[in-house]
Amino acid sequence: MRPKTWTVVIGIFLLLALLTGAGSAGFVAGWMVAPKASQAQISSNSVGASADKPTDTDTLFKPFWEAWELVHDYYMVQPVDDVKLMQGAIRGMIEGLGDPHSSYMDPFEYEIATDSFSGEYEGIGAWVNTEGEYLTIAEPMPGSPAEKAGLLPGDQIIAIDGESMTGVDPLVARRKVLGPARTTVVLTILRDGVEEPFDVSITRASISVPSVTHEMLDGKIGYVKIIQFGDKTSDELKSALRDLLKQEPAGLILDLRNNPGGGLTTAIEVASQFLKGGVVLYEEYGDGSRKTHKVVPGGLATDIPLVVLVNQFSASASEVVAGAIQDAGRGTLVGVTTYGKGTVQNWIPLSDNQGAVRITIARWLTPNNREIQEQGLTPDVVVEMTTEDMQANLDPQLDKAVEILLEK
Repeated sequence: MRPKTWTVVIGIFLLLALLTGAGSAGFVAGWMVAPKASQAQISSNSVGASADKPTDTDTLFKPFWEAWELVHDYYMVQPVDDVKLMQGAIRGMIEGLGDPHSSYMDPFEYEIATDSFSGEYEGIGAWVNTEGEYLTIAEPMPGSPAEKAGLLPGDQIIAIDGESMTGVDPLVARRKVLGPARTTVVLTILRDGVEEPFDVSITRASISVPSVTHEMLDGKIGYVKIIQFGDKTSDELKSALRDLLKQEPAGLILDLRNNPGGGLTTAIEVASQFLKGGVVLYEEYGDGSRKTHKVVPGGLATDIPLVVLVNQFSASASEVVAGAIQDAGRGTLVGVTTYGKGTVQNWIPLSDNQGAVRITIARWLTPNNREIQEQGLTPDVVVEMTTEDMQANLDPQLDKAVEILLEK
């Protein structure tokens, strides 16, 4: 018997977990208040001299203020919106870092991004990935409007109700997809292998989503799927493992496919259910200092044969768990190379309710000091899964995991 669903990722409801832990396919080290500085302090601070860089901020920002005055003097439509100009300047500055995981959100975007969802919401019923240029379907939920409408993993939402999502933060696009049950949303989909974008009309519904699901497969193989790394995941995982272990499975499959992350604490607790001891991960900061995160003793499934399923959308906290298990030689990784998200972000609210900036402050490494950022984890056994497999409800990755465990 196959599991009812075999690939999962961040739910369209899931954002709170991303912002309080390993967020947006990366860790959030914690919330902190942005330091305030007077204009005098700003002007006197050195910015680091080089052959082509001014040595003080007065000189450095001279062309900026010139441009500011030119806009106010010559732009056709007056008066200009100074707040919008300021917000655009901040956005451009953060983009100048060249880091896709550092960003700015204006107050409206920040409010949307920090909306929390409890696992019950009204929408289309799909787990999504918010890390690319567009909001991307990771997997429709079983029996959901998204599944009934024929959405597939990898579908990119390039417009919502006719409004282009080009340049729109996927977190904001995610919020636009949500809406009251029995209302309709039209998504314009860009799909690999399909030449032209096409529209899909979906009637929203009330959705209830668990954090962890589990079942016994044929051959007495236990199967656990982690949908998100949220506040309840650790307790739900323990409950699932207790239920499965009572049935004396011959082996266990941990499915982390399409799961882009969640809370750092939760990731450590999850990994600890399968490891007897040692390190789960290292956090390394710009000054070379490190923070070591160790296994929490008392795991429930530290001896049973284990296979971990991963794919190109397994990211952040999922990579932490999979990397710790792989480095310890505790289980076999099956699937394809993971996403490669291994940096740490802080969300820092700005003064006067002017939004927030997300700034990369550190990276994380596996216990064997492997860097995951932009590299990902290479599975021990590489098994591809095609669009044709998904459309035919075939799962060669799961089949290989079962085969490995039965051989053991």
